[in-house]
Order: sequence, then structure tokens, then C-alpha cells
Amino acid sequence: MSFTVVIPARKASTRLPNKPLLDLDGQSLVQRVYVQATKSKANRVVIATDSKEILEHSKKFGAEAILTNADHNSGTDRVHEASLLLEIPDNEIIVNVRVTNLS
Repeated sequence: MSFTVVIPARKASTRLPNKPLLDLDGQSLVQRVYVQATKSKANRVVIATDSKEILEHSKKFGAEAILTNADHNSGTDRVHEASLLLEIPDNEIIVNVRVTNLS
């Protein structure tokens, strides 16, 4: 089964600003989630962000990352835009993995 993981990462969180970039024992939260996602059988793992800072940070640790619109109301909306930008086929499964999913 083919599937793509998209990790929406927004810098301007209202409850915890810069959450994706917070350091947790030497790795940012977005990096930790990305590393865990790459352990799945996904054929592709992509970080979708509205922040140039998160985009550059993600590329530094080797992640595929794309810049999305900042006006989304939810991470799911960001994942949808990413699916269009990445031209993911309609019949492919897309898994939305949030930065708060640390397990």
C-alpha cells in the first residue's frame, strides 16, 4: 500500500509559539516527528509549513519540506494544499501527522 505522510508545521501557534522549533533533548519537535514518520513504510514524508524558518530548519536535517499559505484555518487545510502542490495522486493515502504526535 502506497501512502504519503504530510506533517503540517505552523510557527505562529497561539498556545505555544514556535512549537515546531522547540528543542527537546537536542532535536526540534518537528525533527523528532519527522524521524519517527520516516520509520513508517511511507513512500514519502514531507513537512508542510507556512514559515521560511521552519522550511530552512527542516532542509538542514534532510527533510523534504514545502512552503504553504499562511492563511489556513487548520493543519488539515495545510495538508490538503500540500497534496495539491506535491501532485499526490487522488488514489494515494495521505496521513496527517501533527507535530504534537511524539510517540
